[in-house]
Amino acid sequence: MSERRPVSYEDVTGSLRERARDALADAELGGNLKASSASWAAGRARMGEAHPFAEMRDRGREIRRRSVRELPELLDLLEQRVVEAGGVVHRAADGADACRYVARLAHDRGASLVAKSKSMATEEIKLNEALEEAGLRVVETDLGEWIIQLAGDHPSHIIAPAVHLNKDQVADLFATESGAPVPREREALVAHARRRLREVFAAADIGISGVNLAVAESGTVCVVENEGNGRLVTALPRVHVAVMGMERVVRSWSDAAHILQLLPMAAIGDDAAGYVNLITGPRRDDEADGPEEFHLVVVDGGRSALRGTEFEEALDCIRCGACLYSCPMWRSIGGQAYGSPYSGPIGAVLTPLLEGPTSPKAAELPFMSSLCGACHDACPVKIPLHDLLVRARAVAEPPGRGRDRLAISLWSRLWSTRAGYAATRVGARIGARLLGRRGWLSRLPGPGRAWTEQRDLPTRWPPRP
Repeated sequence: MSERRPVSYEDVTGSLRERARDALADAELGGNLKASSASWAAGRARMGEAHPFAEMRDRGREIRRRSVRELPELLDLLEQRVVEAGGVVHRAADGADACRYVARLAHDRGASLVAKSKSMATEEIKLNEALEEAGLRVVETDLGEWIIQLAGDHPSHIIAPAVHLNKDQVADLFATESGAPVPREREALVAHARRRLREVFAAADIGISGVNLAVAESGTVCVVENEGNGRLVTALPRVHVAVMGMERVVRSWSDAAHILQLLPMAAIGDDAAGYVNLITGPRRDDEADGPEEFHLVVVDGGRSALRGTEFEEALDCIRCGACLYSCPMWRSIGGQAYGSPYSGPIGAVLTPLLEGPTSPKAAELPFMSSLCGACHDACPVKIPLHDLLVRARAVAEPPGRGRDRLAISLWSRLWSTRAGYAATRVGARIGARLLGRRGWLSRLPGPGRAWTEQRDLPTRWPPRP
């Protein structure tokens, strides 16, 4: 079995506009994204009919807001409880620190094979690349993540990493990997992956997982999944390493139970996940399975600096991916065009915050939104993503943005007087009559050109059908 090393995010070529244009031109990608988004929307509608989702969102927001406010205390309590249960806690200042710790642990234990379950935190800190550079073989065992690894690609979605690919494309990847034809039916593809990955579970020296949620009062980490591979990764290898963004903690089991119920509703349109793994320390003497060692790596990576700022609410995210499916931008181009581990509205806010204002993405991603507010309506903990995007845009200053600010300033002054407003209305009507066809403007001159490259503008409101 061979896995391709993924292309580094730093090696992503072209501007965001160019990558988006290429994605829009990919008809097969568009079809895949349309189908997956429609499936999510149908599931979300079912959950809204079957559960008091509005009230559940209110409580979810309260839990996450309180948890972030109490974060230092909760992390101290979590560490205390993990250590009492026999585990080890490493607080990593950044991704490089976390990668060094895991690589050193693997070296000290004489490990050669690492089995991983799906984890956006490890994607964020580039753990796979770091471990491969240290001489280890790393195999993703989540079906979607394994597909992405075979393709040498990166996840398109937080929950469904290979959502941009269809079964025929997956079958071609599996055939290339195995060196033999593979049936194209979904059940056969899953069976093929199960056979190929089974040997990894049995042979792995270290299992690495993410953490959906940690419960401070008991020192328990919760790993939510739908395939069962996470349970094997965390129980069979003799060492289990759980990598967690520092904000993924709540105080009590009452808080955890509510978030763990909200998560599958928002993520997959179901009222329960396939598997919820609750892990408290390493295997005890009276237990039949589980790791000999448990290590919890808590990653800061810029998160602590967000507390107390206007962007603090970005830390409330439970990584359900609902805002991606709801976003007209993400539904049109998928996650690869974003060029970062986190895509969609939450990625457009969070990536620049974690990577810093000097990152090229900080000048591009906040503008990857129509500000329609669909992401806020979809978020199960009511993060005001549309507001955060506006704030992020105010911080960003991409090339040419100064010119746009000047144009908006002049427009504002013109519209501040009755005569100026009336003049612009008359001018707009004349221009619309001259340039528009059948009630729509498809090509504007000057600064308006960028707008009409991707959309048409009605010459009257409401527009004609």
